[in-house]
Amino acid sequence: MNDIEPMTANSDVQRLDFNTPALQRKRRIRALKDHLARWYVSIGGLAVLGAITLIFFYLAQVVVPMFQGAEVEARETHTPAWLAEAGEPLLLAIEEQNQVAMHLGADGQARFFALKSGELLKQVAVPLAEGVRIASIGQDVPGSRRLVLGLDNGQVLVVEQSYKVSYPNNQKTITPALLYPHGETPLTLDEQGRPIAHPAVSRNGDTLLVAGATDTELHALRISSTENLLTGETSIEQQRLDLPQLAEPIRALQIDPRHLWLYAFSGKASADVFDLRRKQLNGRYKLAADGSEVTTVSPLLGGISLMVGDSKGGIGQWFMVRGADGQAELKHVRQFSLGDAPITQIIPEERRKGFLALDAKGQLGIFHSTAHRTLLVEKVADGQATAALSPRATRVLVQSAAGLQRFVIDNPHPEISWSALWSKVWYESYPEPDYVWQSTSANIDFEPKLSLAPLAFGTLKAAFYAMLLAAPLAICAAFYTAYFMAPRLRRKVKPVIELMEALPTVILGFFAGLFLAPFLENHLPGIFSLLLLMPLGILFAAWTWSKLPDSIRLNVPDGWEALLLIPVILLVGAGSLAMSGHLENWFFGGDMRLWLSNDLGIPFDQRNALVIGLAMGFAVIPNIYSIAEDAVFSVPKSLTLGSLALGATPWQTLTRVVLLTASPGIFSALMIGMGRAVGETMIVLMATGNTPIMEANIFEGMRTLAANVAVEMPESEVGSTHYRVLFLAALVLLSFTFVMNTAAELIRTRLRKKYASL
Repeated sequence: MNDIEPMTANSDVQRLDFNTPALQRKRRIRALKDHLARWYVSIGGLAVLGAITLIFFYLAQVVVPMFQGAEVEARETHTPAWLAEAGEPLLLAIEEQNQVAMHLGADGQARFFALKSGELLKQVAVPLAEGVRIASIGQDVPGSRRLVLGLDNGQVLVVEQSYKVSYPNNQKTITPALLYPHGETPLTLDEQGRPIAHPAVSRNGDTLLVAGATDTELHALRISSTENLLTGETSIEQQRLDLPQLAEPIRALQIDPRHLWLYAFSGKASADVFDLRRKQLNGRYKLAADGSEVTTVSPLLGGISLMVGDSKGGIGQWFMVRGADGQAELKHVRQFSLGDAPITQIIPEERRKGFLALDAKGQLGIFHSTAHRTLLVEKVADGQATAALSPRATRVLVQSAAGLQRFVIDNPHPEISWSALWSKVWYESYPEPDYVWQSTSANIDFEPKLSLAPLAFGTLKAAFYAMLLAAPLAICAAFYTAYFMAPRLRRKVKPVIELMEALPTVILGFFAGLFLAPFLENHLPGIFSLLLLMPLGILFAAWTWSKLPDSIRLNVPDGWEALLLIPVILLVGAGSLAMSGHLENWFFGGDMRLWLSNDLGIPFDQRNALVIGLAMGFAVIPNIYSIAEDAVFSVPKSLTLGSLALGATPWQTLTRVVLLTASPGIFSALMIGMGRAVGETMIVLMATGNTPIMEANIFEGMRTLAANVAVEMPESEVGSTHYRVLFLAALVLLSFTFVMNTAAELIRTRLRKKYASL
């Protein structure tokens, strides 16, 4: 003690200087780095938000034009000199190039003129006998260019419009003409020589069907042509159909293009449907109950639907539907309204299920049947008028008292409406309204079925079955490895599970579609017995382990007991699959798939939701497990040790302390896993069958939004309705993920605040 000298004020003490130039320079550099890192992270986060916002805006700007209505732009009005001589038209028509139009008058003169200027290009006389005039006119299905002229002597003449395009001297020239495919000699419908009213014509293969009316009487003629394969000669056979007389005068006639039905509209608002195969009356139907009268009838593209205009400005869509008793009946499907004036003309589009309607006040309406959408109502004439629509539905020609006026139509996406996308739609030839996705077909008269409901349902169905498998396994595995497993074993198990995430999903989809799907189909009893016996086998193994002497159980270090379950799992799995064939023979007559289909009425597809649940669940497990395990492992040891010190069991500590503290991270893991399952593409693309149906049955497939975009985007025409609907599907998928993640973040924040006191 005496050897220690006290420190005095004058003693030499070495002092550390913390303000040297080197330290000052280091602090400045560190502050600069912190500042740059903060700005870098902030700018990166804002850039991510900006990118997501731009994606939303890009998808929206592609989708929004679908929901805009039609636009009509008027052009100049012409009153050419020939128009006064021609008088009121029986028919106006426009050829596909929008250059030549036709005016057919009651005098039998077809005048072809330039659409833009009204200049007369060619005048053709219909070959009629002297003194014979055209009494009425009828048309075949839209797009056929086939007409039938009802004459005032009881005859009809079948005519076709022709517009031949040639390029003499590199100049496009359109040569209009009238053709007579069944000869220039008219066909006799009424042997008494009375004027033919409301004629109708339809050609189906080598058979031509012509019908007409004289007051309450129906006349129909079937003309069949048969070619001799040996001589090449063609024989023609005419057959007159005997149809009953109606009680009231006939207002309109229409023939089904398949020659199944003949529709006769009589009286004020009645329709008689004749079965042409059985040559008998199918039924009589009342079309209006409000006192309105039928004023005009026209078929839609394809001829299945009939658009019926009435005297109160309404337009009803009707088509034949098979009823509950198996008999076909005429059903009212949709109703449109143009105004309060009588409908004078309905003009169907030649390439879509849309139509135009004109009323007695000169109002023009543009509609689409499937979307049940009124796109435009605009006045185009003062009073009575006659209109023609171009084949591409881009031009309308209106003849009124003012002359000939041309209108340009902009109507690119009439097929889309919110009801067509998300509600049940009654499609042609369907027995009832349904959710259907069928974007393409080989038929030109195809009715697009663009319901996103089965795709959204399939997306949620696939995610549900995947999460049903992945969530319990991943969360329980995270709890065990983070809380119960030995640290040394945990360091080996966790990287192996996380390595599963590196497997390409295309490989998993390939494996699921080509191996797993047929394997499950052939071992259905074994799979279900495996799902039942595996939990029982594990519980039995745990109970047996607990009954063993301590001398045996204590030889296994704490946290390594899980390795003992490996042989149990392998044994139960092998035993269940080995018994599959015997179980199938004992309980299901040798074929469980047929038993499900025939006895229980449950359809079975090889590539189904069970396959997706296993394959996509395997892909989702690493995501959920990794995040949940980190959340559980990050719970402070002081909380768990304190709980144990207070007398709680490890299980009580896990459920009442660890689970609550880690709940924000566990919830985030589940939401991220759900997002991964919702957005998965390749697995569902290769292992589901891609059937867009709304069935919760685990043995049937589905089609998801992501898989649908991947399949159909390469085939879609840029800018088309189909193309924009696929972008809408992508927007729905992105919005769903965004909303789900936002809700997850809000819930996670609330959970963190609630259990932060622990």
